[in-house]
Amino acid sequence: MYRKIVVPVDLAHVGHLDKALKTGADLAKHYGVPLVYVGVASTVPDEVSRTPEEYAKKLEAFAAEQAKAHGIEATSHPLVSADPQGDLNTLLRNAIDRLGADLVVMASHAPSWLDWLLPSHGGSVAEHSEASVFVVR
Repeated sequence: MYRKIVVPVDLAHVGHLDKALKTGADLAKHYGVPLVYVGVASTVPDEVSRTPEEYAKKLEAFAAEQAKAHGIEATSHPLVSADPQGDLNTLLRNAIDRLGADLVVMASHAPSWLDWLLPSHGGSVAEHSEASVFVVR
């Protein structure tokens, strides 16, 4: 049914992604398809890495760890931005198209009044992507 699954990850908040990570891995295993972990690195040092190259290595190691833990085929696809928060939705949509993914599994937060002002990343990706989007709370 699916050919490739993308799971966006924020390495600074991996502890909050457990449910989405497990869902993505379970679906990849069920359908026997590759999973790609997509993450966005900043061009300036942050709590995850000092350089985009260091971030790419950490994301690659994360993908390898997830592949081994869940018995799936997984790779990483790092993206770089001077403004990761502001560029995230566009970067994700472009990566999903470029990678040829037909399913995106992404974590979300519980809805709040702030969503009226700032749309969620999951909602934005679902609204503007050709891929199916599974938003996990």
